[in-house]
Amino acid sequence: VACGAYAFCSVSMVLTNKSLASSYNHLIEGDLNLLLVVFQAIVAVVAVEGCRKMKWVEYPPASLDLMKQWAPVNFFFCLMLFTGMGSLEHNSVPMVTIFKNVTNMITFFGDYMYFDAKAEPLVLLAFGVMLSGAVAAAWNDISVGITGLMWMAANCFSCAAYVLYMKYATKNIKVPKFGMVYLNNVLCVCFLLPAALIRGEVTTFLSSQALHTFDYTSKNLFAGLIGFFLNFASLNCVSATGPTTYAIVGSMNKIPVAIIGYVIFDSKITPETWMFISVSMAGGFLYSYAKLRAKK
Repeated sequence: VACGAYAFCSVSMVLTNKSLASSYNHLIEGDLNLLLVVFQAIVAVVAVEGCRKMKWVEYPPASLDLMKQWAPVNFFFCLMLFTGMGSLEHNSVPMVTIFKNVTNMITFFGDYMYFDAKAEPLVLLAFGVMLSGAVAAAWNDISVGITGLMWMAANCFSCAAYVLYMKYATKNIKVPKFGMVYLNNVLCVCFLLPAALIRGEVTTFLSSQALHTFDYTSKNLFAGLIGFFLNFASLNCVSATGPTTYAIVGSMNKIPVAIIGYVIFDSKITPETWMFISVSMAGGFLYSYAKLRAKK
């Protein structure tokens, strides 16, 4: 249930942001990647605070001590965003996909080292299947320079650190899940709004009249509400399963996104992409089987 809720919210968020990008990115110079995250974090803060005011949920008010404990989660999240942008700038999308599978392996190693995850042979085989599928699908596009490699390495380790520290935080910081959602989004605004200002995204938004519409605002509000549920679902998934399963579910989400994007946005799916989808599904089913067998 935890994995299903996370997968549903994650796919919904990606498709909503894709809708925003496809509808409005051609109307502006540059992008609003960080500012969109800030908008959606503000909506999530308002949503969770509204729930608290209505007494539907309870959590303690934010304190400096709690923010210090939770800050590394947001630090690694921001680092993941920045290195992800750098990776896409200096590498092809197929190369980024390959390294995302390497990230899953790093996450599993951290899970094994710090949270006593079992190293079942079938789990290792599932990782091998997914990585080999990504490499085979990207075979004609495999090329990387030293700069691209450095960005990708930084992204792999920041992604793994984000998931692993989130697991540590959900186990050791004594705050209800909705309190964690509140802290996460407040700190997200604190970290990313200055970065959006420095990148000129706020100026771009204010000077772009085409973005000041009901449609754009409503889509951002909807994305923010999905983000609110996604935050809760992510924390619940990491807490209930573990960093490795969370990372695998995140990788598998690319399959419904590719298929739904093909149907809704007329996105092109190449034979290589179909191959990647098929092999990833095989690896995902193998991983699920290994986990179910380990529980018996």
